[in-house]
Amino acid sequence: MPTAMSQTTCTSQLTIGELEASYPMYCKALRILIREDKSMAAIQRSVCWHRLTTLHHSLPQHYKDPQHLYFLLRRELQAPVAKG
Repeated sequence: MPTAMSQTTCTSQLTIGELEASYPMYCKALRILIREDKSMAAIQRSVCWHRLTTLHHSLPQHYKDPQHLYFLLRRELQAPVAKG
C-alpha cells in the first residue's frame, strides 16, 4: 500500500510533454486566481505557478516567466470593457 509521501512524489514527477499538454489549464488556473484577487504570495504557492515555472525554466524560448504572465493577465482582467 503506497504512503502519502510516495503518492505526492509520483504526482509531482510529470514529464515536460505532460506539462506542455496542460499549459492552457495552468494559464486558466492562474487567470482564476487573479480574478479571485488572490495575493501574489498565495499565487506563487499554487500548483499552476510551480508548473508554469518548470515549463519556463525547461523551455524559456517557448514559455514566458509566470510573473510576466501574471502581469499580462492582471492587466487584461483590469482593462475596461469596450462598449459597442
